[in-house]
Parts: sequence; C-alpha cells; structure tokens
Amino acid sequence: MHSPKKSTLDFQVPGVVLQPQTYQGLMEGVKILVSAIQPTLGPFPHFVGIESLSRSSKPEILDSGGTIARRIIQLQDRNADVGAMFLRHMLWKLQERAGDGTATATVIFHTLFKSGIKHIVAGGNSMRLRVYLEEGLRLILEELERQTVQLDFGGAAASRRDRLSGLAESISRDPELSRFLGEIFDIIGAFGRLEVRAGTARKISRKYVEGIYWDAGMHSRTMIDDIQTGRSTLENPLILISDLDLQDPADMIHILQVGLEAGASSLLLVANSISDRSLSIAMMKSNREKIKLIAVKTPKASGAQELVLTDIAMLTGGRPLQKATMDTFQGLKPQDLGRARRISAEMENFSIVGGKGDPRQFRGYIRELQQALCKTKEPAQYQILRDRIGQLMGGSATLITGGITQSECEDRKSLAERVATVIQSAFLEGILPGGGIALLAIQPRLQEKKKQARDEDERAAYAMLSEALEEPFRVLLSNAGYDPGHIKSSLTAQADLGFGIDLKTGEITHMLEAGIVDPAFVIKEAVRSAIGSAGLLLTTDIIVHVKNPPEELRT
Repeated sequence: MHSPKKSTLDFQVPGVVLQPQTYQGLMEGVKILVSAIQPTLGPFPHFVGIESLSRSSKPEILDSGGTIARRIIQLQDRNADVGAMFLRHMLWKLQERAGDGTATATVIFHTLFKSGIKHIVAGGNSMRLRVYLEEGLRLILEELERQTVQLDFGGAAASRRDRLSGLAESISRDPELSRFLGEIFDIIGAFGRLEVRAGTARKISRKYVEGIYWDAGMHSRTMIDDIQTGRSTLENPLILISDLDLQDPADMIHILQVGLEAGASSLLLVANSISDRSLSIAMMKSNREKIKLIAVKTPKASGAQELVLTDIAMLTGGRPLQKATMDTFQGLKPQDLGRARRISAEMENFSIVGGKGDPRQFRGYIRELQQALCKTKEPAQYQILRDRIGQLMGGSATLITGGITQSECEDRKSLAERVATVIQSAFLEGILPGGGIALLAIQPRLQEKKKQARDEDERAAYAMLSEALEEPFRVLLSNAGYDPGHIKSSLTAQADLGFGIDLKTGEITHMLEAGIVDPAFVIKEAVRSAIGSAGLLLTTDIIVHVKNPPEELRT
C-alpha cells in the first residue's frame, strides 16, 4: 500500500513567535547588520570584506552600507533574520533613492530601536511612542530645511570645479574619480545628462557631446556618410517629428515634396519604423541630390514617447505627427517641420545642435518642467523629468571608468553613478554642514520639546531622537580615532552656528566654509527612513515563520 500523500497545507503551518522573543530576535539581527555597516561611516572608513560565492574570485572589499547590506542575504537564526532583512531592505531602498546616507541611517535606526525597546519593556506604549517619533521627524525635517544652504558655485571656474570635486570626494573617497566628476558637473550643471560606462583601460576618461542627443539611431547603415566614425551630419536641416510607421512609398514621396516646397536641402525624419521600399526612394541618387534625408528612430528612453516628441518639437519649432491624434504623413505641411543648425546621427543615437524653436516659448517650457520636478514625489517620475530637463538644457557627458581589472572598472562605474546621483540632488536640494553637525544642531530643539511634554511616551520619544541624532557624530569621531565625549563638550554651543571638527586636521572649523558638507536631500532621506522604519519595527509584536515546502512542491 502507498502511504497517504500529505496535503500541501501541512507544510504551511506557521511558527508564531511572541514577545519578548520577538524583540530579542529582531534586535539580534539588527545588531549584526549594524556591526558590519557602522564602521564605514566617515572619511576614514573601516572596510568590510565579503567572501565571494566562487572560490576562484577574490573577496569584495566594500565601504558602501547599502551594498554591504545587499550582500547579506540570510542569517542562520530565523528570528534574527527577520530583523536583519528588515534593515537590509530599508538601506537598499535608501541607496537606490538617495545614492548615499545608509551608514548614517543605520546608526540612527539602531539607537532608536534599542532605546525604544527599553522604554516599551519598562511599560511604555509602542503605538503612542511611534506617533511621537513621527511628530519629532517633522520637527527634524523643518530644522534641516532651516539649515540648508543652496549651492553657490559662483566665482572662478577652477574654484567652482574644486568645490564640486570636494563634494564628490566626501562621498566616494576616490580622488581621481572625484576630479573627473567635478569637471563634468562644472560643465553640464545640475540637470546635465551623464552616462557612465565601464572602460577597459586603467585610467578614467570622459567625453562631451555637443547639443542634445537621444538614444535612438538611424534606421539603416546605408545612410552613414563617414564610415570611420559611423556618423552622418546635416547642416541647417528641416525636421519631421513623428511616432508613425512609414510603410507606403507614396508617403516618402510626399515627405520629400513637402521638404522641397519648404526650401530644404536636407531633412531629418524621426519615425517609428520605415519599410525598405520607402527607404530606397529616399536613398535614390537623384532624390539625394535634391534633398538629403536621414531617418532616425523615434526615441523612447526618456519616458512616454509623446513627451519626447513634445520636447523635440519645443526645441525645433515643429509640430509632431502622432498616432494618438490620428495624424498621417499625407497630412504633412511645410509649417509642421522644425529647424536646427545641425544634426548628427549614428546607429545608436542622434543629436540636435542649435534648435530653432521660439526661444521665449522654450524657456517657459523648461520652467514648467522644473516646477513639475519640484512638485513630484514619485521617484520614477522624478527621474524622467530630470532626464528630460537635462537633455533640453544641452549638457551631456560620458564618463568611462578605469581600473586594473574589469571588476574594478565595474565597481567604479557603480560608485560613479551613486556619487553622480548625490551631486545632482545637492544641486537641486542644497547642502548642510557635514560631519554630523547638522543633526547635532537640532538637539536643543528636541530637548526643549522634551521639557514641554506632559506625556511619558512623548518625553521618551524626544529623548530618544536627541540621542539618535548625536550618534552619527559620535561614530564619525570614533571611526577617525577621536574621543567623542571630549570633543562633544567643546562643540555643544557651536554646532548651531555650523562649527564642527575637521577630522583630517582635528581642528574646530566652520564646516560650510571648509567645504565639509553633506547633501541635504541625502541627510533628510536618511533621517526619514531611519525614524519611520524604527517606529514601524517597534510596533512589531509577533513574528510568523512559515516552513519551507519540500523541493518537489516548490513549483
């Protein structure tokens, strides 16, 4: 006889963990992750070695809190694993959103969670504590906004470049990479478009692209004029903007006739697709002698296609022909065509130099996009808007990272992308005094709120927040080999004035004037993530484990 087959439900019976084991397990997991990330905070980090899954590969040596957290995928103790994975998720999302701030968020979160457990175990109410922590968060964000200074890179170009390089180095601790990023952002500005590629050489290099380019190339290699560069150019072309499919050769004939009627000797055609028969008409020698046509694909990379078409139309003064509005190529008129000083096209991209749209209308359009950028809270939409503004403002660069090995080049690429995100946010959101001073300066307000509080949970929340905001400062000093207690006493009255310690010299200095700064957006996001996540975990009373089903049931 066959033994009865177990129901799959038998393997889904949960294991329920209650207090105090819940807090004990969560804290154990949090402590393990904190111990790996806390030493990386500051300009003199202690690195963390991550063993490779392959015996033939060398270990990774890391100082990025988000990346370190990402590499830790499971702890043996299941209760501890829940706490560790909760913190891991918070840190990785923070790094994706802000590019930095993970070590700062880690030490704030740990301090709040640790002191919060003590308060709750002593009789405090976890839900009320969470509410007061969130109220304190609003006060902290207001105080950070008060201290925020917009980047001012006026003056000599060399000085401006040095300040940008200094900001980059405070994040990357890579002088060579920081020097290149300082130069690039000095040229392309806050909204400039930067593409980072992993190179194959030892040294870092960069190149700049004139005009505004889109990642959509020519429809056919037969249009390439310069075989060596793989590029074609048109001087003073007219531009037909569309997302239509050009299948009928009669449509191509009409396009060429309209171009000639408008007085064009060259024409850029932006179309979703083109049939071979239609293309052959444009490439006929007799037709190219009258009007030279280059056809490129309709760009898609910067978000919704209709938005890209609108951007090109505003830049060149044309009217886009769109599927959504039932346009056809047969309805094309000379006044629908845009104009530019020059276009350049390759198989991977095309660029427009000197778009001849209405300058006043174009500036107004850029202002509208910038206002929309300031209002949006959704990360994906924010990135799309920033990319579009960067394209239209014309600053584009490519950074090719270098290194001794391909792995080093790839690591530098990831680092450069992270630093670039932080610099762009600093341009848009401003900067704060660095070295933990901006957070330390908020302590007096929190202590004042604690004195005014009548509720024990409220008093505890403000005391916890005051302690937590001091922790990044203390860890920075400890990691650099200083005595936090001794220095803290001499800085208490000066922190609100922006004075702190230069960890490289050991001297008290004005942080902004010394160029020791933190991007405001990064610090705000770190504080928001740490306090919100700590409040959530403090109100977690139960852990539920589900048994893993046998391998044959994992389908």
